[in-house]
Amino acid sequence: MRDQTLDPGLTSTGLSRTVRSSRPFDVGLTIAPLRRGGGDPCHHVDADGAHWHASRMPTGPVTYRLRQDGRDGAHASAWGPGAAELLAGLDSMLCLEEDLADFAPEHPTLVEAHRVVPGLRMLRTGLVFESLVPAILEQKVHTKSSFASWRALVREFGTPAPGPAPAGLLLAPDARTWQHIPSWKYHRANVGPQRAQTIVRAARVADSIDRTAAVSPGEAARRLRSLPGIGVWTVAETAQRAFGDADALSIGDYHLAATVGWSLLGRPIDDAEMVEYLEPLRPHRYRAVRLLALSGQARKPKFGPRTPLTDHRDR
Repeated sequence: MRDQTLDPGLTSTGLSRTVRSSRPFDVGLTIAPLRRGGGDPCHHVDADGAHWHASRMPTGPVTYRLRQDGRDGAHASAWGPGAAELLAGLDSMLCLEEDLADFAPEHPTLVEAHRVVPGLRMLRTGLVFESLVPAILEQKVHTKSSFASWRALVREFGTPAPGPAPAGLLLAPDARTWQHIPSWKYHRANVGPQRAQTIVRAARVADSIDRTAAVSPGEAARRLRSLPGIGVWTVAETAQRAFGDADALSIGDYHLAATVGWSLLGRPIDDAEMVEYLEPLRPHRYRAVRLLALSGQARKPKFGPRTPLTDHRDR
């Protein structure tokens, strides 16, 4: 990385930092996985296209604002007890200098996708429990339903983000709060008993979960999968955000295998065939599917109506 600056004070209570990469970098594409749908109480995109996010760092809560700075940089402002920690690790979080020397796709569709989306990076927040909870909420339900559950629970049990945050920006509940949310509150937010219990169990060992950020992605995945209710898909969705894992393929995703098949082979395939077909792209399989989606190269015909939304509140 080159040309980075640290400003001692954006405001009386805020800090700022600008980081640059040696090649093109796109803030919006890189940070987008943190946003859990429109109306996410923890994430806001302002009129200037800057991304605001509220997180709980080990040193305390932080609100940060990220905006594009030229074609190869990002400018960050941060407020709260966790601001200095967030800014100190910003280049690592944004994976600005990740090594792509061994990413050499041969399929013309992937080659073109990589060409038109040069600024994509992986994301390494290091905040494992923070990424794990929404991934659990998204297990085996429509994305629309899981996002609604996330909004409901954060709005009821979250706390105001520090600093001059946009109206309504909230910190997600801390681990202790997730652990003690009554079962009927989960039910009212349309979260079934299995997912609710998985969140509560994970919250009890949140410190151990967060320590997986310090080990290899493979070892982290093994440790996370040892927790009841957490499988390959949930670990991959977490690793994509917390570990910067470019190989974290969401095996078991309802649409992914078919999308990969139609996009690259012109026909649907299942998870096993997807894993086999993408093997030559290891350790960049997740990067490849993100590039497909972001470049507009992903294709999947629509057949018939969507599966119905499940409402656990009727049970």
